[in-house]
Amino acid sequence: MVKTGTKRRGGDEHGNLYCEVTARNIAELEAGRFPWVQPWGSANAALGLPKNAATSRLYSGINILILWGAVIEGGFPSQHWLTFRQALALGGSVRRGEHGTTVFYADRFIPKDAVERAAETGEEPEAVAFLKRFTVFNVAQCDGLPAETSAVPSARPEREIVPEAEALIAATGADFRSGGDRAFYLPSLDYIQVPPQPAFYEQINYYRTCFHELGHWTGHCSRLARDLSGTRGSHSYAREELVAELSSAFLCATLGIVPTVRHADYLGSWLEVLREDSRAIFRAASQASKAADFILNRRERSESKGEAA
Repeated sequence: MVKTGTKRRGGDEHGNLYCEVTARNIAELEAGRFPWVQPWGSANAALGLPKNAATSRLYSGINILILWGAVIEGGFPSQHWLTFRQALALGGSVRRGEHGTTVFYADRFIPKDAVERAAETGEEPEAVAFLKRFTVFNVAQCDGLPAETSAVPSARPEREIVPEAEALIAATGADFRSGGDRAFYLPSLDYIQVPPQPAFYEQINYYRTCFHELGHWTGHCSRLARDLSGTRGSHSYAREELVAELSSAFLCATLGIVPTVRHADYLGSWLEVLREDSRAIFRAASQASKAADFILNRRERSESKGEAA
């Protein structure tokens, strides 16, 4: 926690897409299920982030939640996905009768008339946000694909201390302090405090908690500069907690640690936020992906320095 249907043109279609995904997430939360925490113990797929099998690019933001849900619901043994055309390009094909999963691509562009208007006025042209959907298929729904497109990572051995997690935490350079009986991030002094690992009934929860607080840590004004000023009970506080929950889930999945809900008591406030703003889950998932990437990039830089030395 932080201490302190039919397609329409333009904005209508964007609104429909946001509302469609938000409605699904609200339904899951109302049923007591958290979209970023899946029953991986009963899943056929290995834990990890969903990946495009053709480009090896990891999906991010809201697409992680969508594809995780599809893996569980479909009982797929792989986290790898392809578009219909990508399957064909790899020499395979989507099996007849298979239904794809809708994912989303968001970006910004500058319309031609805005460029022309800016040239006349001397002002900067204004970019317009757009959101479009496209369909992907799990590699298990395809035939004739190369074997490497569905390679499954080896399972992480069970242990109390997870070296990969320790290395990731150290690589951030965050001011971590051990002690007390609760975990928090204090923005004003820019430090994280977490109880000693033996204090956790299940010691793996120490890492889940560390990643949650590191999610908050990335929001500091010197890093990703999110709003950390919210007080408990406010919508801004709930939004930031949602970002930290999601970023922790993304980091856990990257390291092979099953994500869990660290702050289920915020369920009511999360539902309020999602009901009032159909873009909230998109925004939170996007910010969480950026937070997770920020932390993982610190690890990559640390490893590069080690190799250079």
